[in-house]
Amino acid sequence: MFQRLRWLIFGSPVPTYHEHLKRLDNPRALAVFSPDALSSIAYSNQEIFLGLAIAGGTALSLSFPIAIAIAGLLVILSLSYYQTIQGYPTGGGSYIVAKTNLGTYFGLVAAAALLIDYLLAAAVSLSAAVAAIGSVFPVFWQYRVPTALVLLALITVINLRGIHETGNILSIPVYGFIISFLVLITIGVFRLGRGDLAAIGYADVPGTESLSFFLILHAFSTGCTALTGIEAISNGVPTFYPPETKNAGKTLIYMALIMAILFLGSVGLTQSLGVIPQAQETILSALAREIFGRGAFHLIIQITTMGILVVAANTSFAGFPRVLSILARERFLPRQFLALGDRLVFNNGIIFLALICGFLIFLFDADTHQLVPLFAVGAFLAFFLSQTGMVFHWFRARDRRWQLKAFLNGLGAVVIGITLIVVGVTKFMNGAWITFLLIFILVVVFGKIKNHYDEVSEELTLQKLPPSLKPHNQPRIVIPVSSVHRGVIEAVRYAKSISDTLIAVYVEIEPGTAAPLTKKWREWFPDIPIEIIPSPYRSFIGPFLERLDEIDARYHDAQLAAVLIPEFIPAKWWQGFLHNQTAWSLKLALLYRRRGMGYQRMIIDVPIHLKH
Repeated sequence: MFQRLRWLIFGSPVPTYHEHLKRLDNPRALAVFSPDALSSIAYSNQEIFLGLAIAGGTALSLSFPIAIAIAGLLVILSLSYYQTIQGYPTGGGSYIVAKTNLGTYFGLVAAAALLIDYLLAAAVSLSAAVAAIGSVFPVFWQYRVPTALVLLALITVINLRGIHETGNILSIPVYGFIISFLVLITIGVFRLGRGDLAAIGYADVPGTESLSFFLILHAFSTGCTALTGIEAISNGVPTFYPPETKNAGKTLIYMALIMAILFLGSVGLTQSLGVIPQAQETILSALAREIFGRGAFHLIIQITTMGILVVAANTSFAGFPRVLSILARERFLPRQFLALGDRLVFNNGIIFLALICGFLIFLFDADTHQLVPLFAVGAFLAFFLSQTGMVFHWFRARDRRWQLKAFLNGLGAVVIGITLIVVGVTKFMNGAWITFLLIFILVVVFGKIKNHYDEVSEELTLQKLPPSLKPHNQPRIVIPVSSVHRGVIEAVRYAKSISDTLIAVYVEIEPGTAAPLTKKWREWFPDIPIEIIPSPYRSFIGPFLERLDEIDARYHDAQLAAVLIPEFIPAKWWQGFLHNQTAWSLKLALLYRRRGMGYQRMIIDVPIHLKH
């Protein structure tokens, strides 16, 4: 029943040889990889407004010029990542590019920055989605955290079903958002040109602070959150249908073009119409209300905005697990992140992302204004390292038109580097320092995990095999017994088939129980010695382990030692609570107890399956 329910929710397992069929055509790929970039206008526009509003109407009149500067940066980034797609057709994520061309340390910094960016992108998108629907139905403001968590659970299940199904499902909200906002911008521009809407600007808006260069830079840096997600396509080139690089490049161009139109159009109309959001309302809701009034189309705009913001988290779900798997393959993260699930997706990475994202939503009360200061720093650091690495890549490759390619990536690196400094300085005290600290901690953790795996490989290597690992004779077997029954007879029969040296051990917890057991043991196994251990404090594990050490010391050899444990397996799960689980506790204690002199002590489990 559980298996059927699991298949109903997540889909039936997909064989490995079907992996090549789970590719994406361009329309589906745009739906999978573009929501983060496209949806960013829902909060970047708002952050520009909030950053400038404190200086009044004079500052707010700079909204569109700032948007043009961000759009120019978008063009440079798009051209740069187009080159990355051509240079790394197997997936040119920031980690791969930086590690290959700049070295392992810079690669790990890029990976840490990108992972943090993905986490925050998912949390910000889902929080902004709740704000979008709350602008129409204010009741959601009161329950924004549980609502965001429900949306997170939904997007998690969708991604666990697999990337092909994800593209199908996400196409509806993505293209619904694109169409509805193109209609919004077109009608807004048409009505503004015809004179139906008055172009009043922000001339009469009062301010509480004077306009300063730092304030402009701060608004620019918060608006740069619009550029996050632009790298997603270069990370997922292998998921496209062949020819992968050509299709990925086309999709990147389409995404950048659509994003520029939506971003500039919405910011331009917002400034021209002097749109000011009310309490518990987003700026895009206020813009739609200004153009259409509170009617059906205003509701459609908010629903499609919520939809794109929900699926924007999908960019993180598409990229985050893939980066984890790459790091795990190179032993910088636990190997569990490398495993593909039933649906040919990285289940462990998806679930891990969902848990951390849920924690961030709860911690920051699903408030985008609290989350945004931590945002974008990681993305731009990864952008900078990736584009700098691409410059070195083209200088080494020196293929056709490599000078032009190096120039484009070099231009991207310079512009992004300047932007990173601006973003880092202006947001540092508002929370960006947390991002820098987390990046440092992650790089240290990556190194520790890598060192552990390297040390394990060194210990397990077959080169220069130590004497303790040379072929052994028969093992010496110690059998803990609590009574003489059929299960013990089966265990002893197996032990005799692999060794001639058997020792039984009985821990006498209740005084007087050793004598009858010893008598019965000698009746059944006269050739196997049994040792009695009094336990005045009624403990089993401690006295038994001490006797094991005494037996090892008594023999003074390197003979392989083993503990053979007879263990009852009840017929029904609830019957396990009726037994004391001594065998399980003993196995756990033996597993983590180190034997002296470097010799191995094996654990042999003999299950005794009960019928009733």
